[in-house]
Amino acid sequence: MSHEKSFLVTADGFPGPQPPAPAPYGQPPYPAGPYPQPPFAPAPYGQPGFAPGPGPYPPSGPYPPAGPYPPAPYPAGPYPPAGPYPQGPYAQPPYAQPQPMVPGDQDSPLHSTYHEDGPPSYYDNQDFPSAHWDDKSIRQAFIRKVFLVLSLQLSVTFAFVAVFTFVKGVRGFVQRNVWTYYISYAVFFISLIVLSCCGDFRRKHPWNLVALSILTVSLSYMVGMIASFYNTDAVIMAVGITVVVCFTVVIFSLQTKYDFTSCRGVLIICLVVLILFSILCIFIRNRIMDIIYASLGALLFTCFLAVDTQMILGNKQLALSPEEYVFAALNLYTDIINIFLYILAIIGRAKE
Repeated sequence: MSHEKSFLVTADGFPGPQPPAPAPYGQPPYPAGPYPQPPFAPAPYGQPGFAPGPGPYPPSGPYPPAGPYPPAPYPAGPYPPAGPYPQGPYAQPPYAQPQPMVPGDQDSPLHSTYHEDGPPSYYDNQDFPSAHWDDKSIRQAFIRKVFLVLSLQLSVTFAFVAVFTFVKGVRGFVQRNVWTYYISYAVFFISLIVLSCCGDFRRKHPWNLVALSILTVSLSYMVGMIASFYNTDAVIMAVGITVVVCFTVVIFSLQTKYDFTSCRGVLIICLVVLILFSILCIFIRNRIMDIIYASLGALLFTCFLAVDTQMILGNKQLALSPEEYVFAALNLYTDIINIFLYILAIIGRAKE
């Protein structure tokens, strides 16, 4: 083994000249330019009303050495003196801090009674909860329930009309026993007063449906008995015209942006005038006057049908509560029946 390779096997050092030791590690000196480095100043916690001062602040002195290495030379020159910064806690923000409320302190600003002395809130009304007006699913369920009840009522009524018109035995019986008409009218009038004036009763299930069923049967008997005194052709024409008119008015009321409910007061005044005109027609029997009266009645109750339809929607000036589905169905039902009777009177008087 040669002498040059023996140091790989033995513990002897390298026989040649030793390499020089590396220079000790030192921090590179900062540049000697006139750019003082701002010291790190922790930002204060965010408080309302605290405006931080302008920064950066000048350094207050040289940094201490960070380790065993020799410190790097800093730029020479005098440092600006430290400014008169406020020492101690920060100033209180301008907002008042919450103070513990003393029981019984009525004059405290935390014990405000503005909501008690001010006007009542719309959402505090217990008779018409806000969810009933804002929730579309509740309003849609209410509309479906009203039209379902209305469909059952109209089915019963026109079934009576068909029986009293096409069955000769029943037709002859009701024409000979006119007193049954007055009994059914009394029952209808009592049930109508109860459902219209007793708000608590028409919301009680199932008594509201029982009263509505009695009203429907009594009015159906009256309508069927009136139709039995007209020709069959006139009754069929009146039923067809009533279906077309009511369907058109309901669809138009659902789609239009015009608010018919704002005209309800005017329609009530027109109804009073129509009643007075009907009393006049009792004493003055004239065919032309009867046709004019029936035409005005059909037009007036067509407007009432448009108003009552928009009151069910709940997006106009006047609206019905979703709890009033019986009252809503009653309004639509009486409007349609009145339209049918007035159209039947027009056709019957025109055929004479």
